[in-house]
Amino acid sequence: MELSKLLLRAGAIALTAALPLAAPAVAETSVSVLRTIDTDRYDPHTSTSRATAEVMFMMGDTLVALGPDMKTISPLLAKSWTVSPDGLLYTFKLRDDVSFCSGKKLTAKDVKATIDRWIAHPKGVVKNRMGDVKEVRAVDDYTVEYELTQPYSELLYQMTQHFHTILNVEDVDKLGDDFGVKGFDGTGPYCFESWEPRNQLVLKKHEGYTWGPDFYENKGPAKVDEVVWKIIPEDNNRVAGIQTGQGDATQYLPYWAIDQLQANPQIAVTSPPFYFWTYYVGFKITRDIVNDIEVRKAINLAVDQKALAEGPFFGKAEPAYAYVHSGTLDYDPKAVDASLFGYDPEKAGSILDAAGWKMGDDKFRHKDGKKLELVAYSFTNIWRPVMEAVQGDLRKVGVDLKVEVFDATVVWGKLKTQDFDLYTMSYPYVSAGDALNLYFPSANMPTPNRMNWDDAETDQWLKEGRGALTDADRAAAYSKVEKKVHDAVVWIPIVHEPMFVAAGPRMKPIEAHGIYGAGLYKGLNLELK
Repeated sequence: MELSKLLLRAGAIALTAALPLAAPAVAETSVSVLRTIDTDRYDPHTSTSRATAEVMFMMGDTLVALGPDMKTISPLLAKSWTVSPDGLLYTFKLRDDVSFCSGKKLTAKDVKATIDRWIAHPKGVVKNRMGDVKEVRAVDDYTVEYELTQPYSELLYQMTQHFHTILNVEDVDKLGDDFGVKGFDGTGPYCFESWEPRNQLVLKKHEGYTWGPDFYENKGPAKVDEVVWKIIPEDNNRVAGIQTGQGDATQYLPYWAIDQLQANPQIAVTSPPFYFWTYYVGFKITRDIVNDIEVRKAINLAVDQKALAEGPFFGKAEPAYAYVHSGTLDYDPKAVDASLFGYDPEKAGSILDAAGWKMGDDKFRHKDGKKLELVAYSFTNIWRPVMEAVQGDLRKVGVDLKVEVFDATVVWGKLKTQDFDLYTMSYPYVSAGDALNLYFPSANMPTPNRMNWDDAETDQWLKEGRGALTDADRAAAYSKVEKKVHDAVVWIPIVHEPMFVAAGPRMKPIEAHGIYGAGLYKGLNLELK
C-alpha cells in the first residue's frame, strides 16, 4: 500500500499535463475513458488488437451479439437467422431501421460488400474467423445468404467479434488510405469525430441508434453525448485520474490499485460475469531439451501458479491449471489430467532425475555434458515480474532459464523466429474451439502455433469440431484435442486474467462485458450520475 500511495501522489502531480481539461461546453455529457495504448488504424479487417476492438464495438455493429454469459447469441443487425441442415447456408433477415452515422440506410449489400472486402484484403487478418466462404449474397435489401464450402460450427460466435463489423464500403473506398484514420462510418452507438494517434479519439453519440443488443436495458441512443478515449500509459496517472474525476472510466487498472479503488466510496469497480483471457508460457517443442516431454512435465510442476496470482497479480487473478477457463463453451474437465499441472517441485526434481538430468555443483542440472539451460522470449509490462518469478521457480529445481524481454515494437518479430525454447503470451477467446483452432493447427506454424505442434490427429479433430452440425459433436471433437494437447504439456498455464472496470465520481457503475477484453462493449450503459 505504501508503494501505491507514493505512485498515486506522483500521478496526481503529473496528471494536469497528462490529461487535457475537458471543454466546459460538453463537460456534462462527455465521458473520458482512459487506456494504455492506441492502435495504428481503426479497421476491423487489419487489426487483432484490443485497442481496435474496444472502439470498433462502439463505432460499429455485427450481425449478432454475444451475451454477458459468453455463450448466448443475440440478434443485433440481424433480427433473425436460419441455418440449413447441412450447415452450409446461413440466411440472415436484417433489421430495416438501421442507418450508418452518415445517414445511409444499412442494406444486405453492405453486408456482402464488407465480407467481400475482408476476403480480398491483402492485409486481412484472421480470415478463418469468417469460415470458408463460398459466396455472400444480397437476396433483397434485408436478406443475406452467407454460404460456406464446408460447415463452421462456431460461425455465429465468431460473428460477434469486432472483425465482423459491418462497414459502409462506399465510405471505405472514398477515404482510401485515410479509412480508419480520418474517418469511419459505422452503425454503432457512437460516431467517429476525430483522432489524434497516441493521444485521444473522440466519438459522438449516434442520435438515431435504437437497435442495441437485447441484453442491454438501454437499446439506444447512448446516454452520453461524447466519449473521449485518452491514452495514459502510466498506471499511477490512470489511477489518479479516476479518483480525481479527470478520467471517468477505465479497465486498465494496475492490480496494486484494485483494493484502494474498491474502498473508495466515490469509485464503482465492477467485473463481467464471464471473461476469458489466459496467460501462458509455451514450449517450442522442436527445440533440443524441451522436445522431451519429461522435461516439459517437470518444468510445469516447478512453476507456482498460485504464487504468481498472489504476487505480480496481487491476488486478483485466478491460477490457471488448464489452457482455457473452466467456464468456457466446450471446456471438458475430464480431458485435463490434473496431475500434470500445479506446483510440485519435489515431483519435478524426481522427473528430471529419472530423465538423466542430474544436479551439478553449480546448482543446475546437466546431462551428457549439457547444461539444462533454456531461453525464453517475453514482453515488457506485467510479464517481466511474472518471468522473474518463473525463473526463480525453475532455478530451485536446477533449470537455468534465460529471459529476454522485448518491447512491443520488437517482440512480434522475435516471436516469428525459431531462436527460443519458451515464449510468453496472453490471449482472449470465446470458446475452447476458438482457442484450439488458433494455436494448434499445423497450418498455423510458426505463428501463432509457436510451439510447432504438428499432429495429424489434432488437425483431423479440429476439422471435425469446426464442421460439426450439432453442439454435442462439436464438443466431443474439441474434447479429444484438449486431452491430446494437455497430455503433451506444450504450455505452462499461468493465470486467467481478471477484468476490473472502474467508474469515476461522476459515473454510475458500469456493467462490464467480457467480449474480447473490451469491457465497455457498446458503451450503451455509460451514464453520468
